[in-house]
Amino acid sequence: MSEHSVELSHGMHVVHDGPRQAPPLLLIHGSGASGGFWGPVVPALARHHHVIRVDLPGCGQSPPAASYDVPAQAGQVAALLDGHGHRSVAVAGHSSGGYVATALAEHRPDLVRSIALISSGPSLDALLPQPLLFRVLLAPPLGPLLWPRRSDATIRRGISATCARPVEVADDVVADIRRIAYPTLRSVLRRNSAYLAERSLPERLAALDVPVLVVFGAADPRWEPSSAHQYDAVPGARIELLPGVGHVPMYEEPEATGTLLLGFAATGVDAPPVTP
Repeated sequence: MSEHSVELSHGMHVVHDGPRQAPPLLLIHGSGASGGFWGPVVPALARHHHVIRVDLPGCGQSPPAASYDVPAQAGQVAALLDGHGHRSVAVAGHSSGGYVATALAEHRPDLVRSIALISSGPSLDALLPQPLLFRVLLAPPLGPLLWPRRSDATIRRGISATCARPVEVADDVVADIRRIAYPTLRSVLRRNSAYLAERSLPERLAALDVPVLVVFGAADPRWEPSSAHQYDAVPGARIELLPGVGHVPMYEEPEATGTLLLGFAATGVDAPPVTP
C-alpha cells in the first residue's frame, strides 16, 4: 500500500502516512480543527510509524454526525480501528482530542496501548478567560452571523491567538476550519464541557492501566499551564512543559513535540531507534 493515502471511513476523513507494517500511531485533533493541524510533525513520525490522522465528525472534510458526545466520537474512532484490524495503538490527542483519546481507552482498552495528551485541559477550573476574538465568534448574538463570514485572515488570527509564537498556517488547514459549521462547533464545545464536568481527565486516566504522556506549553493562553500538574494524580504519568510555547506545540515547536511523541510511542514496541 502507498506510503500516503486518503479515505472516507466510518464517517470520517482519514489520512494514512508511513509504512503500513510499522506500529500504528493515531492522531486526534481538537475542537474547531482538523487532522491537518498535525501536519508539521507528521514527516518525522511517519519515518517510524503508520500514522493515522482523522477529521472528527463535522470537522475538516468529515460529514456531520448525529451526536457529538465525546464517547460517541470515540465510538466512531473505535469502529475505524476495528475496520482496519488495529489493536494496541498509540494514541495522541491535541486539546479536546485528548478527551476522545481518553474515552476511547475507557470504552475500548484493547485498542489503546498508550495516550499522549498535548494541551489537553485537565478540568474546567483550569480554563483561562478566552481571547476576545473567540468570545465574539463563538457566542450569540454575533457568533452565528460572523462565523460564516470569516476571512482567511480572521481564521489565521484565531489560531495565532492561541499561540505564544508566530506560526504559519497552511492554506489547506484554513480551508478545513472554514468547513466547520457554527452549530457543529457549539455542540462539540458543549459536549466537551459535559465530559469534563462529569469527571476530570486525570481522574479518568488514573482509573486506567495505560501509560500517559502530558505535553503542555508553558505559555498556553487557553488553559492554565500549571494545571498540567493535575496529571500528577495519574500513576506513572510523564509531564513535559515546553518553555515559550502556547496551545499548539505541533506548530510552535514541531521538532521537540515530534521527538517527545516518537520516544513515547515507541515505548513497549519493537521499533527502530528514534532519530530526530
